[in-house]
Amino acid sequence: MLVRDAMSTMVLTIGPAHTLRQAARLMSARRVGAAVVLDPDTYGLGILTERDVLISLGLGQDPNVETAGTHTTTDVVFAAPTWTLEDAADAMSHGGFRHLIVLDGDEPVGIVSVRDIIRCWAPIRRRAATPA
Repeated sequence: MLVRDAMSTMVLTIGPAHTLRQAARLMSARRVGAAVVLDPDTYGLGILTERDVLISLGLGQDPNVETAGTHTTTDVVFAAPTWTLEDAADAMSHGGFRHLIVLDGDEPVGIVSVRDIIRCWAPIRRRAATPA
């Protein structure tokens, strides 16, 4: 199975000036755990995850003041739609993260998460475990 079969095509894109509260509100409304942060003036594409928001809150930072740009991961591993789910899982496991931005050329076309991979693998595992 390929990344394109598992990825969410709902890509929430925000700017680096969005506050963490704004980002969290948008992620919650769209029921996604990550947002692509697009800043063409500096680093291009990055990712802000729910974990980034939680870390900031845990440090006592004000989500109305802290910006997405300050908490964005810019050293991002990108996936291609043609990667296998095994490739994506290996990249996540090796890098210690739970989301990959999926690029088609330079364009973000989706996000694949650990949850997406498990959702695809679970039925396959159940079928394989069922005696014939």
